Amino acid sequence: MSDARQMLDSYPRSVNVDAGVLAAAIDAISDCAQACTADTDADLSEQNLAEMAKCIRLCLDCTDVCTATGGVISRLAEYDPGATRPLLEACVVICKSCGDECKRHAHYEHCRVCEQACRRCERACQELLDALK
Repeated sequence: MSDARQMLDSYPRSVNVDAGVLAAAIDAISDCAQACTADTDADLSEQNLAEMAKCIRLCLDCTDVCTATGGVISRLAEYDPGATRPLLEACVVICKSCGDECKRHAHYEHCRVCEQACRRCERACQELLDALK
């Protein structure tokens, strides 16, 4: 059981969404932010830095969006769907863009790993959005 799920299970109020779906999204978002941070660092170490510029930029953007989204969806008190939905939608979009770019560089193992993390995050955020409808 993940830390996110344990925290959700210990929450003193009821949660209005499936705790498993929410925990999966929190975990995927956290993993994606970490993978994008590490991929950015690895990209900066590649020989042809100019080739990696777009990947670096998207990984930085993805890290920022995932970090903000993960923070907001982890705080359940006074949940505000008006703020949560756009963040999750942005997370889906940036994870798709970043995953697509990382796929272009999948000959580098770090980009392949990052692409997979982005794809998992994209799916988990979309599943949470669907559960919130």
